[in-house]
Amino acid sequence: MSSYVTRKTPGNTAWFTHDRFGMFIHFGLYSMAARHEWVKSNEQISDEKYDKYFRLFNPDLLDARQWAKSAKAAGMKYAVLTAKHHEGFCLFDSAYTDYKSTNTPYGKDIVKEYADAFRDEGLHVGLYYSLIDWHHPDFTIDWRHPRRNDPNAEEENKHKNMHVYAEYMRNQVRELLTNYGKIDILWFDFSYTEKPAWAKEWMQGKGKDAWEAEELIKTARSICPDIIIDNRTEIEQDIWTPEQYQPMTWLKHPKTGELVTWEACQTFSGSWGYYRDESTWKSPEMLIQMLINTVCIGGNLLMNVGPTPRGYFDSRAENALHVYENWMKLNGRSIYGCTMAEPEFIAPRGCRLTQSTDGKRLYVHLMEYPFEFLEMHGMAGKVDYAQFLHDGSELLFTEKQSEHFSEGRTEGDDLLVINLPPVKPDVIVPVIELFLK
Repeated sequence: MSSYVTRKTPGNTAWFTHDRFGMFIHFGLYSMAARHEWVKSNEQISDEKYDKYFRLFNPDLLDARQWAKSAKAAGMKYAVLTAKHHEGFCLFDSAYTDYKSTNTPYGKDIVKEYADAFRDEGLHVGLYYSLIDWHHPDFTIDWRHPRRNDPNAEEENKHKNMHVYAEYMRNQVRELLTNYGKIDILWFDFSYTEKPAWAKEWMQGKGKDAWEAEELIKTARSICPDIIIDNRTEIEQDIWTPEQYQPMTWLKHPKTGELVTWEACQTFSGSWGYYRDESTWKSPEMLIQMLINTVCIGGNLLMNVGPTPRGYFDSRAENALHVYENWMKLNGRSIYGCTMAEPEFIAPRGCRLTQSTDGKRLYVHLMEYPFEFLEMHGMAGKVDYAQFLHDGSELLFTEKQSEHFSEGRTEGDDLLVINLPPVKPDVIVPVIELFLK
């Protein structure tokens, strides 16, 4: 059994740390602009101008069941959809706002379509809910708000009431956790309290007090006690969520040093929402390596798709999903139910290790293919059988010495040498599965 013990959480993370891989879906009015999900703030677009997206929103090709099938085929075991992003537009039929998908030409409750489809495919269902809301009349203007440079903003703020907005959030969270079946993850986003030097004096950041986060979380847990909640309200809950960077070590609690449950959230390209002209799409090698690099230090990976304004995944997203599909179909056993290898196992150069949580199998991911031999120190006497995971073909090995050099040989009482074919198999990252004694 794995010796790694993570900090206790209020929610149930057992399934989460087993499944390891999920799909993030960022969808909203911003997809129509097709130039970043923060377009309203980045370009300081007025409510009146932004309203044209609301009036015309009609993702007529949206097929939530196809979304779910694509996620499942890619090896993803859960998903998180943006029920409401920072723009304030709701993809669900809320009783507390008219700014929702059911009041657009599309006319449907997208959260319902999503939840039903993904649940039917056997995937865990998560919902993202933005703490920020640039549309709500009581959400105060700050340095991230589209109207930050409006000459009337300071005066208008005096008439806004964040208590009213906090109650609005609680009401909507209650709807989301009551009307759409069992929700497994509630992904809040995000707090910001450190004021930049250029912000105006009257502007205030927002954290747990502004969100009335204790009451917000209490509301959620009163309905779904075991739900997984992130820590972006500024109140620690179940998961830590590093964004758009790859940690190099298992994340630890900053005060206690305990290992925490964590999830890296990443994009196929440089944007979360659909961005037609964005060109920094990740290579197949990087996509697979990001997943391996995350699990090998005890984390989950949540990879994002931004559907087009018509509601489908474009060819670039589909190609990225196919990369995962082709690799996970054959190598998923090195990801599901796996975690960081025990400290006694040392990864050779250019390799990453994962280990099944029952301790019985060790997986060697060959990020750099080592030609004909792989030397592993500290492994002699510990391996019963070795094979390539993608096809189950046996790999022969010797112990304590190798005979593969024309001059001299490598020796060591702890040495294991695995014989490899000189030509790398047709797999982005080949995996060796070691059955441990």
